[in-house]
Amino acid sequence: MMYTFKNQSIFRPTNRPLSPSTPPDSPVVTERARSLTPISFNLRRSSLTPVTSPTRVPLIQDGSYLEALGQRLNEAVSKALAHPSGPSQPSELVGGRRQIPAGHGRALGNLISSELQAARDNRHLYKAILRALQKPLSVLLNNLSALLLPLLSSPAFLQPSVPTLQMPSPNATQLHALAIADFAGELLSSFDDMALGIDTDSRGDGLQPIRAGLVSLIGRVLTPLITGIKEALIPLIDALEIPGRTTSNKAKGAVHPSITALQSSVPVYSRALGRYASTCHSHTLLASFLISIVWRALVALSHRSVMTESSTPVVLSEKGSYVPSPRILSVTSPAGLFNLKRGCSRPTSPVIMSTAVADAKALYEIFSCFPRPTHTQVAREAVDEAFVHLEALVSLLEIADDPFFVVSKTAEEIADEIHGLTDELPTLIALPVLLRVQYFGSVLGPQVSSVAALLNISEDVYRKDCLAGFGRAEHCGPDVAQRILDEIYTRPVVDPANCLADWLEARLGQNDH
Repeated sequence: MMYTFKNQSIFRPTNRPLSPSTPPDSPVVTERARSLTPISFNLRRSSLTPVTSPTRVPLIQDGSYLEALGQRLNEAVSKALAHPSGPSQPSELVGGRRQIPAGHGRALGNLISSELQAARDNRHLYKAILRALQKPLSVLLNNLSALLLPLLSSPAFLQPSVPTLQMPSPNATQLHALAIADFAGELLSSFDDMALGIDTDSRGDGLQPIRAGLVSLIGRVLTPLITGIKEALIPLIDALEIPGRTTSNKAKGAVHPSITALQSSVPVYSRALGRYASTCHSHTLLASFLISIVWRALVALSHRSVMTESSTPVVLSEKGSYVPSPRILSVTSPAGLFNLKRGCSRPTSPVIMSTAVADAKALYEIFSCFPRPTHTQVAREAVDEAFVHLEALVSLLEIADDPFFVVSKTAEEIADEIHGLTDELPTLIALPVLLRVQYFGSVLGPQVSSVAALLNISEDVYRKDCLAGFGRAEHCGPDVAQRILDEIYTRPVVDPANCLADWLEARLGQNDH
């Protein structure tokens, strides 16, 4: 294509400065011509035999090489953001421009990398090249910001705010903004390969502001798009805390209405996230999104209230709070919340309550459809750990409402099984599930319906202060465990109390180490 970078033609100056005229047979001219060959900025090898002497100081002294390099970098930056030529569809144009083609950021990064690699053995020349990079890259960053600002300000950027079955692909404005984010991500990948812009010291390479600016560009594009998907999922996930009634399905079993909605919407969101997180530097945002929704699922499923067939089901209000309703939970569309299901003349199918175990298993399978970080090790490990927690919760929920869990088992066997099932779970996620186990039902008394009630604080305050995320739960876990442990010691000593106390003491011991 015309706009593909080619070192042989694009970056060769047509009027290279010449040295002062000297007699042809002068040894100074011969030595100077030979010294230019190893670091000349082209891909064609000279016919002259390379000089083995590493002396390149004259190039820095007269500045001819750095001047030529500056011109080439300026030209490369201009061509990287130039309007692509060739035919285009009207739907592809935004403001009369086409989007930046894929690969331009990588090509510019390869150019910078090749020049720095060639000067690795000459420390002075290497630092001079780094200084020469600062101005053209600053101009590039300003131009990218100028192109992005009208796109983010356009109402079309968030219309729709989330992909739907009718519009699963980004619109033209979103595609242009994503192209800018992809360009920044490609260039940042080259920065990572050369370890550029990492040192915040002013005596370093001086490219840290450029790196920070490119990362900011990616965040400005992807954050609102990913946040839109998150805001569409959170109400459905939070609704899993309340048992939902659903019609029986022999093929798939009874699942919560939220699960039904997620099964149809998550595949669309998954494809969109795969497009958004196309570069490694966008994987941090992807990891944050996945960890957030997994945590909300852990909180909702672990705090699910026990509900009987005669209990009143609930629906979501417009503000997302739970309100009682004499109707049945129902979801009318993947993007919607719970609406009232109107009565009809024909007989209704029998309804049954979905179980926390079935919903947790289904949710784990649904969340497994989302793309995961692959390039960033820290993000990948954090996401994997969150999914391990969700998988461990499934196993713990299986015993929560099982009246035969303790049958033919000694207290030691029960304790060992409890420790094994909760080993991969945060304390504040495992604790409410254990308190629902019938074996521990008499430890704290029937008046204690939740952990918040035991702490003598409101449920909203407890969730805001202690269950805001993985980090906050880990910080508050030891204090909550100690508070419950003190309460157990004030009550009569029975086997269930000893088992729960041993588990809490083990958790406190793990935190000490």
